[in-house]
Amino acid sequence: MVSLDNAVVGRLERSGKRYEILLDPDLIQKWKQNSESVDINDLLAVEDVFHDAKMGERPTSDSLKNAFETEDLISIVKMILSKGTIQLTTSQRKEIVERKRTLIIQHISSNAIDPKTKLPHPFARIENALIESRYSIDPFKSIDLQIKDAIKLLKPLIPLSFTTVKLAFKVKGSAYGSVSQLLREYMQKEEWMSNGDWVCVVEIPAGMKSDLMSKVAQRDSSLDVRELK
Repeated sequence: MVSLDNAVVGRLERSGKRYEILLDPDLIQKWKQNSESVDINDLLAVEDVFHDAKMGERPTSDSLKNAFETEDLISIVKMILSKGTIQLTTSQRKEIVERKRTLIIQHISSNAIDPKTKLPHPFARIENALIESRYSIDPFKSIDLQIKDAIKLLKPLIPLSFTTVKLAFKVKGSAYGSVSQLLREYMQKEEWMSNGDWVCVVEIPAGMKSDLMSKVAQRDSSLDVRELK
């Protein structure tokens, strides 16, 4: 459940009165895309309906019945989400947009490379290109969709190649715990050597190569890593 400080207001005018709910801004778009994927209780910062959320003014039971023909919270919340509007303060909008902008840039920087140099683009280069493209971040549109939109606009501005590489890592058995935790989501196979070393093969976005190798090396300075064809 989101904190009150980070919650945003969902609002619907009904029967001449205003009805408000406090919501998690990160789950609104997810709910709108697939209402079954989000528990309403997780979406709400407070399990209640207000006339004025800021002042804590709550409607009477009769008011709810007249406006929504029900007192059921879940039904009312769904109606407000479907037919109402989301109210953001200037600071809330700025914070959400900047957070999503950073996530979009980080994703592209980690997953794409310059096909000429075979190196990832620096964060600042992608950020500047995104500014040049005049792409406007939507505070409620999903990150995945906005990444796709941003990539389409960036490709004419900077060369982007989304390729993967396979790496074979060999580390000491004593480093297995921390290294396997780092590599687990990318791992294709693993094997223990007769001398106690641990070997695994991973497939990752090419842009992650240097960063991932550096992180593994911090856990085992004797690391042996090879790129597989």
